[in-house]
Amino acid sequence: MRAAGHRLLRWVATASLAVAATSAAAELKLMVATDPSGSRELLTARYHDIAISLQAVLGQPVRVERSTVFAEVLRSTRTAEFDIYIVPPHVAASALAHKYELVGVTGKPETFVLVARPGIGSVAQLAQRKIHLAQQDSLYAYMAKGLLNESGGSLTAAKEVRYERTSGAGLVAVQLGLFDATVTRKAEYDEWIKTQNGNKAEVLIESKPVPGGLTLVVNKSMPENLRQKLTAWAAGNAPMDLGLGRMQATSDKAMYQYVGGLGHFTPLQLPGVTRVTAQQAAELMRQGAQMVDVRSEKEFNARRIPGAVLASYIEKSAKDTTFNASLDDFSAVDALDKNRPVIFACNGAECWKSYKASKTAVARGFKTVYWLRGGLPEWEELNFQTARN
Repeated sequence: MRAAGHRLLRWVATASLAVAATSAAAELKLMVATDPSGSRELLTARYHDIAISLQAVLGQPVRVERSTVFAEVLRSTRTAEFDIYIVPPHVAASALAHKYELVGVTGKPETFVLVARPGIGSVAQLAQRKIHLAQQDSLYAYMAKGLLNESGGSLTAAKEVRYERTSGAGLVAVQLGLFDATVTRKAEYDEWIKTQNGNKAEVLIESKPVPGGLTLVVNKSMPENLRQKLTAWAAGNAPMDLGLGRMQATSDKAMYQYVGGLGHFTPLQLPGVTRVTAQQAAELMRQGAQMVDVRSEKEFNARRIPGAVLASYIEKSAKDTTFNASLDDFSAVDALDKNRPVIFACNGAECWKSYKASKTAVARGFKTVYWLRGGLPEWEELNFQTARN
């Protein structure tokens, strides 16, 4: 009986070691997102070999998935479904806004331009015009929507928006007069314009610099020793040898924050409304301004800016500058004192509810309207106090 007991203990110990070894070698998930819209990246990348190379460096199994469906990849960054992403900058920006950190980038900074046919001199003149863009949710289309919104325009105001899988098609479409505008990389536009006899298109807007090529990000929950190994892998020759291109280590988030800001789709400015920072909002509240939280009651009760009042509404209109206010119930906003300065806030720059409430308040006769675009997230970033029920 005693021998049997020893054998049982040995079996349990052996099984425990096996489980521990399996756990230590848990599979890591890698997402490589490719942009078919005229992208030069990853044309020679060897995806299976990338996984093998990373597995050898990290000492753990690596499963690689590849996708060109950016809406789905962007969604996955918000739910932290992959341990590692090698993706275009707009996807990386979304990941960095959640649970990921920068490791490296393969390209140099570049800018994008909104190009229109001669005679169209402003974004406002693109209303009821035809716009040609690269694949939906690609970086090109992402930049287009962001640049238009930033300038007070909207894709929904266009007569037609055509999406194709190659970026160069937009310049040709504008050249032939088939479409009125497109968005492309500034370098692509510069090369194209050299081949034209006479000016066939004009630049209406040029973006700030955005990261070029592909960006490598990693989940913050990855053990530090693995992150160090991944950083060393990125700084070596492996990415270039595997077709990804030369990768430079980086921790500079500024350009990604800019890209992410465009991707949130709320404009940077709103006519008739003063946009404020969390610091400015705090000072305005001390001077008597009313902080108005337009999130749900559940969110408000869980965490809010101290002193804020709830003016929740169910958002049914489109998340766009041309939203139809009649689809939303602004009765809680109408109940506020129109003579008292108000500050509208919600869940940050990607939340449209405070934008819509601010715009509606101005239209309905509020005297002084402020907009805390960064909302509660910006408030908390400054370590300002919050309240809850």
